[in-house]
This record gives sequence, structure tokens and C-alpha cells, in this order.
Amino acid sequence: MSEHPNPTDLEAAAKVGPLGRLGRKAANNAGTVFAIWALLAVGLGFFAPKVEHALSGAGWEATGSESVTVRDAASKEFGGMSSYGLMAVVHSDTHKFGDPQFDASVDEAAALLKSDARVSQVVLPQPGMSVSEDGSVAVVRAGAGDNPTEMVRAADDLKEELPAADGVEVVLTGASGMWSDFNVANREAMMKSELISWPITLAILVLAFGSVVAAGLPLLLTILSLVASAGTLYLTTKFFDVSIWAMNFALMFALALGIDYALFIVMRFRGALFGSELPKQDAVALTMDTAGKAVLFSGVTVLISLSAVMLVPSPAFRSMALGIMVSVLFVLAAALTLLPAVLGKLGHKIDNASLPWVHSGEHRSARFERWGEKIWRHPGLAIAGSVAVLLLLAIPVFGLQTGMPSIKVVPEEDGSRIGYALVQESFGTGAPGELQVVVDKSDAEAAAQAARADEGVAAVMPAVRGSADRALIGVIPKTDPSDVATGATIERLRTSLPTSAIVGGAAAENYDLEQSLASATPLVIGVVLVLGFLLLLVALQAPIIAIVGVLTNLLAVGAAFGVAKLVFQDGHGSGLLGFEPQGFLDAWGPVFFFAMIFAISMDYTVFLLSSAKEHWDRSHDPREAMIGGLAHSGRVIFAAAAVMVAVFFTFALSGPLPPKEMGVILGVAVLLDAALVRLILVPALLRVLGKWAWWLPKPLDRLLPNVSFGH
Repeated sequence: MSEHPNPTDLEAAAKVGPLGRLGRKAANNAGTVFAIWALLAVGLGFFAPKVEHALSGAGWEATGSESVTVRDAASKEFGGMSSYGLMAVVHSDTHKFGDPQFDASVDEAAALLKSDARVSQVVLPQPGMSVSEDGSVAVVRAGAGDNPTEMVRAADDLKEELPAADGVEVVLTGASGMWSDFNVANREAMMKSELISWPITLAILVLAFGSVVAAGLPLLLTILSLVASAGTLYLTTKFFDVSIWAMNFALMFALALGIDYALFIVMRFRGALFGSELPKQDAVALTMDTAGKAVLFSGVTVLISLSAVMLVPSPAFRSMALGIMVSVLFVLAAALTLLPAVLGKLGHKIDNASLPWVHSGEHRSARFERWGEKIWRHPGLAIAGSVAVLLLLAIPVFGLQTGMPSIKVVPEEDGSRIGYALVQESFGTGAPGELQVVVDKSDAEAAAQAARADEGVAAVMPAVRGSADRALIGVIPKTDPSDVATGATIERLRTSLPTSAIVGGAAAENYDLEQSLASATPLVIGVVLVLGFLLLLVALQAPIIAIVGVLTNLLAVGAAFGVAKLVFQDGHGSGLLGFEPQGFLDAWGPVFFFAMIFAISMDYTVFLLSSAKEHWDRSHDPREAMIGGLAHSGRVIFAAAAVMVAVFFTFALSGPLPPKEMGVILGVAVLLDAALVRLILVPALLRVLGKWAWWLPKPLDRLLPNVSFGH
């Protein structure tokens, strides 16, 4: 290697902006940076192992809805007999209610429920109400004496201690029991997916970097970010409920973005260090002033996309978005401080244990340069082919139906699903989704009569008097809680019952959340699109290509949801993936997955277009901007997408249904976005637009801050 770096590169390194100066400072003070991150990791890492037990399975509600009002009233005025009360189902094929052995199991179950401080009261089985006609099934009900999160934890504790006797089975079901079982299955699935994904990830990274040392850096970022995120989420639970899904998504995003950012920065650093022959501190500064700036814009774009989910009025959704945002913040902080410190310390050692065919300085990929030249020669074919595939895959999305998760998200062998099936067989299809009507005592009889007259109602329970001047009436629909007909029944009851009546229950809570999601989805999508465009406009200083970046993202999103419709609604591939189709996609999917897919897509968009912008600023040649941008970012996008697809698809192969939805939809979206949109369609559009891609009107030029990715 020459001992005399290029004077132009030295001059560029000397004139770096704030991020470049931050990178140089981190490289020059690596010991201090390491100490700060070590303290952070140890401090937050102390709390990290506790996070899984502190997170909530509850929170799936529409804040301020009628059904939540009913649940609060049932908790305060009717002894806690709300939707989050516990249900112990006693069943036997050989004994009947009234037999000593059967009744002993009922009494033991009741005593166990009474022994828990979180249970407000216990109601024993009543013939004609909570005992089946043949006497083989009886239900012991326990009131919720605490909030939904604590009732799920109560189910965690109590289900392991339920009595067991020869010929008599006792299982825990209801909303709290279902979430308890789901959380366990989900946790096991996540651990299994992690065990599968980490070796695959490491193998892809070694191939992408060509060096074992370099390949370890993304994993370093990911592990530290995960530890810090987990500890932060645990501390957050001390102030409000955080959904267990927050940790799931935090894990996925920390892994995905940690790899993305490290790939982009490390490859740029190797090019500066070996290709430009700069001193390592200057190579770090130049890297952070270019690739680091793109990473910062990418991270902010992801945060903006996810912040839009906060518009959904549901604690579960807001805490999930919070969990991902926390992980992104830690990944971003590590990428902008810890990674440059490590790079400054390693210097040329970054290529230690490299593969024999690796060339240290090849920042510009010859393969992707040749690919860019092919697209330059045939842009029409590239555009027509990629758009045709994406539109074809997106067509099924017009038949997409959504619904709240049914009992099918719980494994068949779990107690809550067994109990659910027993209740349905014994008391009717709609019995597990019993509706609760809270009404003034003076209107109780009129409300009961109106409910009996409804075509969707199978039975009406006797009114229960509360501590206030109101009554609680149980209404059993004819249809399954996840059936769309149950939602129609809820709407009719809310119209036909006396004005003092409000309708709730677990099925109504799901229905209200689904309606809330449906109304919030257009707003969330609109906010994400507008904010995404504005950020790209600031980053790229070019309105036309900013619009192209946003609109092409929509093609990948539409295609991913089209595939989701075929798989999860129609059941294609359900045998291979090992799940039972619900006949719809979970209602939280469109709004939440849209934000996640858009965030990941924008990640690749920033990498590709920032590189193209750098070449445009240097040459003002549309051909060099397109081909050079693709040559410098294509390998990073390809490698990062390969890791993400592998990680997401491992989630699709294990566990209950929602993680499978998450894995398939995100995996397909990343695959299509990287392979068809970023590496074919957008470069072809750059070719067609030519210099107009980078056009900036003078009035807009005066308004926008000056942002540059090159020197």
C-alpha cells in the first residue's frame, strides 16, 4: 500500500461535516466510547432478562370505546365479571356434574381461583347457565380483581396449578387464558427462530463482507442494541403496559437495521481505507460523512414511519411501535458512535480472517456496475417486467379481508383452546364470545326483551344487579366471536337496545378495535407517505425522485399484501407453513405491517438514492449517477435483503399464526422490494428521467437545508 494518500481524499476528509467529525472523535477516543457503551450495556442489561415476564399480553383494545367502558363498569360495579375474568372449564367423559369426583374437581378449581389476590370473586357452576345439559362440562368463573395485564399474569400462574384427577380435566380459558397460552407459544417460537436465524445470518454476513472480523460487527451492534432495548422496555413497564409484541418486533428490527447500517458503513470504510489509502481516523471521518449521513436519514425515516402507528388509539399498537422505535434509536446511536470507534481501533485488521477471493478496496461492485449498464441499455424492459410482476402479485389484495385474531392463533393442545372448544360444544357456537350489556336497572327488562328479539342472539342470561343503579346482562350470539356476523349483531344491539344500554364483552372489544383500525389505517398511510416524501426531499434535494421513491415503495407493499391474501386468507401453503387458515388476515396487519414494510423499503431507498445523488453531485452525469449509485450500493442492498429475508422467513416457520403472518409478509416485501424495486425498477426510472430526476426548483432550493452526500 502506498504511504501517500490521494491529496483530494485528504482534503475531503479534512472538510467533513458534523457526522464526520463525530466519527473522527469516536475513532480517536475509542476507549471512552467503549466504556460508555459497556456501562450502558451492563446497566440496562441487568434489567433485560426480566423483560419477558414484565411485558403484557393485553392491551388489544380501542381506547375510549364502548366495549372498554363496559369492561371498566363490570370490574367496578359487578365484582370484576369483565371480559378479562378467568374461566376454569371442568370436563369429563365418565363423570357428571353432581358426581363426587367431578364436584371435587370443581371445588378444587374454585379454591385455587379464590386463593389468588388478583381474583375478586368466584362464581360456581349453575345448572341451566354454566353446566352443560348432559352434565359433562361445568364452568367456574372468576372475577378480574386487577387490570388486564395482571389477569394474564394470573392465568400464567394459575393454569399450572389446576387440579388433575382420573377421568376429570380442568383447563383455563377466556381472554386472559388465551393470551397467557399465546404468549408462551410465541416466546418459544421466537427462541426457536433466533436459534435458526443467527447461524444463517452469520453465514450470509461472512459471504457479504468476505471477512469474519467484518461480519461480526453487525452482530455486535445488534446484540448491544437488543440488550439496551430490552432493559429500556423493562423500565418502561414500570410506568405503563407494554405489549409482548414490542419485544418481538424490537428483536427483528434491531437485527435487520443493525445489519443494514453496519453493512453500509463498513463497506464504505473499507473502500476509504484500502481504496483511498487514508489514515484510519480520516477513513472513519469520510465514511461517516457519507455513509453515516445516509444511515442517519434512513433511521429517521424508519422512526417517522413507525411514529405514525401512534395514531392508532390502542395501547398494544402504541407500545409495539414504541418497542421498535427504542431498538432503532439504540441501533442508530451504536452505528454513529460505537461502530466508528471500533473501525478506528481495527483499522486494517478489519479484513483479518478474510476469504481468499476478497479484494479489500472494492467499494464499487463490478457485478452491479455491469447490471446497471444492462438496465441503462434496456430501461423499458426493466420497467415493464418489474411492474408487471408486482401488479400481478398485488391483484389479490382487492379481495383481502381482515378480522381480529381468533382462537386459532393458539396451539390446539393448549388449555385455552381446549376449553374454548368445550364451551362451544356445550353452550353454543357464540358462547365463548358472550356479550355484556350494562344498562340502567329501570331499562333492564326492556333491554333483555330487545336482545332476545335480535336474529343473531342465541340466549339472554338473567340480569345481575350491580353496586350502582345498573344491571349486567349476558347475551350469547349465535355465531363464533370471530365471525363477521357477530359484529353485525353487536351493531344491531347498540341500535335497538334502550339508550342507557352499552354493549361490551371480549367479542365487542375485538370488534371495536377492528373498527378503530379500519378508520385509522387511511390516516396512518397518508401520514407515512407524506412524511416519507418530505424526508426524502430534504435528503435528496430532488422532488421528482423523492416522489418516485415513495410511490415505488407502494408497489412492494401491495404485492406483499397480495401474497398475504393468498396464503393466510385462502390457505395456499398453509400445510407447508403448519397453520390453520382463519379465512382472513389479522386486522392489525394492514396498518402495522404497512408502516414496517414502508420503513424497511425507505431504508433501501435512502441507500440507493443517496449513493446516486453523491455521484450526480460529483459528475452531473445521469448515467454515472445511476450506474455508479447502483455499483456502490447494490451489493449492500442485496446482502442486507438476503439477511432480512432469511431472518423473516425463519419466523414464518415456527410458532403461532401471528408470527407466521409477520415473517411471510415482511420476508416477501423485502424480497420483492430489493430484487425488483431497488435493483431494477428505480435504476430504470433514473435512466428514463435522466437529469430531471435531480431537478430542484429555485424556490424550493431556497427553502431546503443544504444536504450533500459527497465532496
